[in-house]
Amino acid sequence: MRIGHGYDVHRMKEGRRCVICGVEIPCDKGPDGHSDADVPVHALMDALLGAAALGDIGRHFPDCDDKYLNADSMELLGRVMELISEKGYLVSNVDVTIIAQRPKMAPYIEEMRRNLAARMGIDTDRVNVKATTEEGLGVSGDGGIAAHAVALLEERR
Repeated sequence: MRIGHGYDVHRMKEGRRCVICGVEIPCDKGPDGHSDADVPVHALMDALLGAAALGDIGRHFPDCDDKYLNADSMELLGRVMELISEKGYLVSNVDVTIIAQRPKMAPYIEEMRRNLAARMGIDTDRVNVKATTEEGLGVSGDGGIAAHAVALLEERR
């Protein structure tokens, strides 16, 4: 078994789409970044890559490469899954924590879980997504969104 941890953070910017775990959430601001800036998916990709000792998303999908400009992070997650599989690993389970004051994530959590599970090719009961605020403090209280993710990989038998 191998464990990886990932973290990502982005500013929220007016006029950007708010895509979280592949779900477009109605909001006047969205995460600002080179790709679609799907913060929890970025954290999850880093956790998966870290567990497999494959570096990080910056190594595989650099923000200086226009090929990834406005990229769909769920598609990039699919590529990470290919890398994980090529190295002989399966995803046992993942746990994602989204940190944001707004938008409220609760109405979208189950769809997020389903999206992630489908893209990783695992059962939904192996995917946990939760959200919290920082009570107006920290990154999210300052107009940002962050996420932590933990992934457990197993060797394919």
